[in-house]
Amino acid sequence: MSRTDTAPAALGDITAAPAPTDRSRNPARPVLLLWRREMTRLRHNPVRLAMGLVTPLLFLVVLGTGLDAASSSLGKAQLNDYRAYLFPGTLVMSVQAPAIAVGISLVWDRRLGVLRQMLVAPFPRASIVFGLALGGATTGAVYGLMVLSVGGIASIRYTPMLLVVLLELLLVSLMFTSLGLLAAVTIRQVDTFQVVVNLSLMPLMFFSGAMFPPGGLPGWLNTVVKLNPLTYGVDAVRRTLPGPSVLTSEQTRLMLGDWHPPMAAELGFLAALTAVALGLAGYRFSRTS
Repeated sequence: MSRTDTAPAALGDITAAPAPTDRSRNPARPVLLLWRREMTRLRHNPVRLAMGLVTPLLFLVVLGTGLDAASSSLGKAQLNDYRAYLFPGTLVMSVQAPAIAVGISLVWDRRLGVLRQMLVAPFPRASIVFGLALGGATTGAVYGLMVLSVGGIASIRYTPMLLVVLLELLLVSLMFTSLGLLAAVTIRQVDTFQVVVNLSLMPLMFFSGAMFPPGGLPGWLNTVVKLNPLTYGVDAVRRTLPGPSVLTSEQTRLMLGDWHPPMAAELGFLAALTAVALGLAGYRFSRTS
């Protein structure tokens, strides 16, 4: 008799339990948790933060000053201030490494077994990719903000337009993060992933118009520069930065034939590429992990 009386009560307790499970399935929750993890890593590693500035600043100060002095001494200067011309590329360079590092962390998480613990949680697997992408993009934007703060050495004026530049850097950083995550869910070996990343980053920078004007190049080089998506990010940042006229002069303008693409079209292209890369990364991660 007592067993019959207690059965309905136990059944009622079971049916009332799913509330916490429903809450744990909120896809925004893992995104926020993984974003916070990336921010915690950034906050507790000041050496990484400082070292991330070394290469961009050397690129700007040493290369910019040296080439500016050399062109002036030869009397063949084509740009009024080469450091100002280099500064947009320096900003983009500062956001690419920390953003790509998120892809490396995903490969290591898989190898060390950390990823397996994430996958047992009751939320969509694609949320892991979106959370890592958001964290990597934010980290890259922080690096970009630090380089932007020393823009005065390249004759950049401190005006509210720098906030627009920061948003553009956030988009470029998100693009790098999405491409890095797409590579990370495709390449499972750490060594292979690092080789692919190292072989990809430098050509992307060299063929982006960051160090030389994209116009008037030989045929093959002109084609490579125009096909490089980073070219449009660098050009958008260069056109937004408040500074010397060299940033918006005719000789530094990106031309596709006789058409000068508007900045909205350049940013839209980057956003579309980012969405495709992030979508493919989320899809592959959901299917193969």
